[in-house]
Amino acid sequence: MFRISLSTFRERWQLFVGSILMAVFGVALVQSSLLILVSAATFDAPAGLSTIERAHVLDSFVLAIPVVGITLALAVFLTVFIISSTFAFTVAQRKRDLALMRLTGGSRQQLRRLLLGEATLLGLIGTALGVPLGLVVMRLQTWLLIKFGFLPAVFTPEWKYWVLAVSVAIGVGVALLGVLVASRRAGRIRPLEALQATGNQARVMTPSRWILGVVALAIATALITVSQSVDPADAMPLMMLTTLAAALGLSALSPLIVPIFGRILARVVPHHAIGSLAAANIRDGVRRSAATAAPLIVLVGLVTGLLGTSMSSTAASQQALRDETSAELVATSAPDDAPRISQVPGVTGTSVEGSRSLVMLNAEHEDLGGELTPGTARVVDPADYRRAHQAEAEAGSLAALHGQAVALGPGRSGELGYSLGDTTRLQIGDRKLQLPVVAVLPMKSYGGPDLLLPKEIASDPSLAPESAQTLITTSAGADTTQIAEDIQAAIPGSVDTVDAWVHKRAAAEQNAQLRIFTVLLGMASLYALFAAINAVVISAADRRSEFAAARLSGLTRTQVLKMALLESETVTSIGVLLGGLAAGATVLGMRAALQRMTGIGAIEIPWLAIGGLVATAFIAVGITSLWTSWSATRTKPIMLVTSD
Repeated sequence: MFRISLSTFRERWQLFVGSILMAVFGVALVQSSLLILVSAATFDAPAGLSTIERAHVLDSFVLAIPVVGITLALAVFLTVFIISSTFAFTVAQRKRDLALMRLTGGSRQQLRRLLLGEATLLGLIGTALGVPLGLVVMRLQTWLLIKFGFLPAVFTPEWKYWVLAVSVAIGVGVALLGVLVASRRAGRIRPLEALQATGNQARVMTPSRWILGVVALAIATALITVSQSVDPADAMPLMMLTTLAAALGLSALSPLIVPIFGRILARVVPHHAIGSLAAANIRDGVRRSAATAAPLIVLVGLVTGLLGTSMSSTAASQQALRDETSAELVATSAPDDAPRISQVPGVTGTSVEGSRSLVMLNAEHEDLGGELTPGTARVVDPADYRRAHQAEAEAGSLAALHGQAVALGPGRSGELGYSLGDTTRLQIGDRKLQLPVVAVLPMKSYGGPDLLLPKEIASDPSLAPESAQTLITTSAGADTTQIAEDIQAAIPGSVDTVDAWVHKRAAAEQNAQLRIFTVLLGMASLYALFAAINAVVISAADRRSEFAAARLSGLTRTQVLKMALLESETVTSIGVLLGGLAAGATVLGMRAALQRMTGIGAIEIPWLAIGGLVATAFIAVGITSLWTSWSATRTKPIMLVTSD
């Protein structure tokens, strides 16, 4: 049977080349992410670095490792989803060939062996091409991670020979998995039903589709419910899983939506021959339309859902920051200039907060030769800080922050291992300090300093702040614009209103998140878009006779191209709509979690990114449809019909 599989591949290579490409890109993406993750997890900082330099190098991996880990998880999910659905669609497109094989004496077992042999062959080819491509993808991913600051410039991923076994398992294993279910279904269909497209062959919503769709949507619902009882920071990973589950469920159930869009199109163009024919083709080719829409559902749902939840979380955090800041202006200056701000007319109060970088040591370690964590501290006056930030300690008291002491700030990672009464081990410049924790501030979603230090500590020149941020309160009814100008004239630096300061912080945070999502979704989004394009190519390869019949019935070649384009763009609308529905459920779930946990239910939608994504999908699918239908109609129609 393997020889027959090889012969079939040689004869119908146009139908299989798309499946091979999906396997190639899937293997490359998984291999690249896996090698970078393993290399990052085992990386050691080079010798000769100072303590702070070594801490910063090692700390870069704290964010890089989970980012690459999530990228790997997305790569595996998309690879399994896209390769399996592509191979299953390829089998469905060959129903006539498989029916003729059964009519000529082939058994169900032989048909299954034929399809599994083809899947093995295609998986091996995809793996062989995907492994070298994975090295190229790895270079690109590494460049992105270094450029966006997730990894140090000295990082270089290492090749591991065992990754070849993983690549084979992905390429061949997923191909076999995708064909296995389709081959069992193909074997159960009666040959005459396949030839006439009746009975079980005509049924698209199989039991497996129903089960997958219902279970996936139930999981998405359960995840949204769970997210309402966890911290917003912990809700973000749940929202990603929610998006994936919702997109998967809607993809499985999309054949239920396709006929509806066909009827809508027929009503929109009731007296237009091309539009009516396109609507009829959509209703008749439900499986074909669903295969094209599926990767678009995942693409739109994933990008829009994750960006929407992230931006909504940022908006809520910055609103909370604004509500909890009792000031009208914020000045940034040198530490020595900041005290003069209080002398400006109209200023009634200031909270001078000097910033200082340092190295923190986890409480489990005894000296600075252990695990290092770079951080930031603010040198503050406790009373001024409490008034400016409406901050109250959840343990201890800020009133005790004087002399040799430290308070855990609102932006600490939560992984330092310290609590009230513990002794912190710090290094500031070349000075090593051991300071008791006298207060613990509640952590805030908008972040802030990791630690608070008393202003007395700045009397030591080696511990002096590097810059200062001053929160300024003005007298009631005063002209804040004039006061800001007076401050600007009195000291070098910048002065912003609190609203402008909050806006800048939000923009910086969103920029950082955009870099994260570029790494997370960049390659994955291209892969999903390629899968949609590939589905159009596969479907067009099997429609030569259909196009020929349309031309013989009176349509011109141009009209056939318009018909195919209208079909593909309508199917793209289905993918965009269902993907948007999956993303909308995720964003609303995140809003409810934010409302419950912070009292601020914000919704922020990345309209520009959504517009660009949707436009790209319509353009890419449209161009592909025109190209494939033009290629399929080059042969004279009478030749195709007679040969069929």
